[in-house]
Amino acid sequence: MVSENLTMGSKLEDVLAAFGDGFDMSQQFANLSVATIIMTLLTAALCGAIIYVVYRFFYRGVVYSDNFNILLLLTTVVTSFIIMTISANVVLSLGMVGALSIVRFRAAVKDPLDIGFLFWGIAAGITAGAQLYMVAIIGTVIISVIYILLTIFKKQRKSYLLIVRYTADSEINVNGILGAIKYKLKNKTQSGSSIELTVEVKIKNNDTSYISRFNAVEGVESVTLLEYSGEYMN
Repeated sequence: MVSENLTMGSKLEDVLAAFGDGFDMSQQFANLSVATIIMTLLTAALCGAIIYVVYRFFYRGVVYSDNFNILLLLTTVVTSFIIMTISANVVLSLGMVGALSIVRFRAAVKDPLDIGFLFWGIAAGITAGAQLYMVAIIGTVIISVIYILLTIFKKQRKSYLLIVRYTADSEINVNGILGAIKYKLKNKTQSGSSIELTVEVKIKNNDTSYISRFNAVEGVESVTLLEYSGEYMN
């Protein structure tokens, strides 16, 4: 009976020792050398720099934001050392996940394409933080090439809002010009004899020659053309 108690006591001590080792941060972080930390952060910074350059020179979204572009680079680096910390210590990772879960981001994303770039930066940071350096670099380069090719070979056909202000007497002539082009009616407002018409039109190769036809119509007060992408105008 005494021997059984001693055996159980020794097993309990072994379990407690193993449990204590799990919380020994110095032992777990011993495998994370300074060279590994520097290599991880440099790889993440390189991937973030590639994403920055691609976003800066090949972005074709609604509105380019230099602050958001800097955020992409920072997100890549920050994500890498978060993953590096999580992989080095399990206990600390639980606290970090709990802390990050209370963070709320209030900034509105203006374009779905921005979400893709943000996920790209996070993915590069995760792979770099996991010390998969070649995966992070090769993946970032391949995605860059794919995006650049899609941007180059994308059809250059933009949407515009055409706003025409004219008098009611010239409506027949204005409708005649609109009948020769493809358009989608967005808004039509009439105040007395003055009418404001807003339509969405497609333009190929920046051909806006038909605007002069509106200006030649008697009764047309003004013609405005705005580049249009969804809910945002440039």
